[in-house]
Amino acid sequence: MTPLLTLQTALASLGSNKLRAGLTLLGVVIGVAAVITALAVGRGAQEQVSEQIEALGTNLLFVQPGQGGDNTLTLDDAIALQDPAFVPSVKAIAPDIRSGGTVRAFGESSFAQITGITSNYAEVRNFEIASGRFISPVDVRNNSEVVVLGSSVSTNLFGNRDPVGVPVRVGNKQFTVIGVLESKGGNAFGIEDLQVMVPITTAYYRLSSTRTGLGEITVTSINAQVADVDDMALANEEMSTLLFLRHGGEEDFTITNQEDTIETLQSTESTFVLLLGAIAGISLLVGGIGIMNIMMVSVTERTREIGIRKAMGAKRRDIAMQFLAEATFLSIGGGIVGVGLGLGISALADGTTIGGEQLATVFSGDVALLALVVSAGVGLFFGIYPAIRAARLHPIEALRHE
Repeated sequence: MTPLLTLQTALASLGSNKLRAGLTLLGVVIGVAAVITALAVGRGAQEQVSEQIEALGTNLLFVQPGQGGDNTLTLDDAIALQDPAFVPSVKAIAPDIRSGGTVRAFGESSFAQITGITSNYAEVRNFEIASGRFISPVDVRNNSEVVVLGSSVSTNLFGNRDPVGVPVRVGNKQFTVIGVLESKGGNAFGIEDLQVMVPITTAYYRLSSTRTGLGEITVTSINAQVADVDDMALANEEMSTLLFLRHGGEEDFTITNQEDTIETLQSTESTFVLLLGAIAGISLLVGGIGIMNIMMVSVTERTREIGIRKAMGAKRRDIAMQFLAEATFLSIGGGIVGVGLGLGISALADGTTIGGEQLATVFSGDVALLALVVSAGVGLFFGIYPAIRAARLHPIEALRHE
């Protein structure tokens, strides 16, 4: 029996029961579509992460306390890091003091991250002002009770109105809004839009007061802007050496850059994507079991037909190849339809907003090809047993079957 005749016979057998074949396809379609959609959403999230981190600046280093739990970074450390004699590769330093709190205005409230900053913080961290102005050196020097709102906080409190000049309460203190930040948005850094920025001196003296055992003012982190991206490693070494000496030979701090953050978050996203893919793959497995079940039913229904074909000279190989071909057609057909459906769902999901966050999807041809190969493999794997069972039927016993 030629391969072409085997394929034609398999297609004819499937066509004789279109409804059953279609329902069998459905399991594979759902499985492949789920895999395609899950991976498209996952890859889209990964790209969003990278873009949002890079939008903050690719020439940034972040100094944070070590793993011990004690905050040993001080304002004096930040001042020392500005000395070009010790850290010539660093262009600017912007320390911050962070805490959580509630902001209230006109009966509305919004949880926010309260960030005490210096006047050059916007330049170092690449923040843009949507309305009003940013915190000035005079505000820092005078411990001014002024505040710059993140876009989400502004929307939560004032809707679409411009809040510049309006009083708000941060904790139990009253502040005046002087500006609103442009939205950073996205899944990874939505916290940036939930910030409320005040002068670092105001944060220390009026909102959060923490000192070391020696009486030095502590800061949550120190942001360093490197003059040249090519000097990131050099700047890291210079800063590490200076802080190591200042902290009495203890490395009780960590210095990271954007690439470290991107790699960490992408690793987390990759794990999540693999989990989604595994869950979606279960649907494909269920579809394969459905194919085997239908093929077993088909063998039982066509026992007499198999007996007639064997009596007319068909070999075991011919019978097995026909049933394998039918199972493979079902799985590949389901895979093709599933890829198309997954592509359609991914395209529809791209740009949609769920829970206040905008989804981004990235369709990949290699994932589609892999899904088709896996679906074909599923058909072959789950079609083997029914094919072997059909091939082993004794022609006389098969002819007696009613």
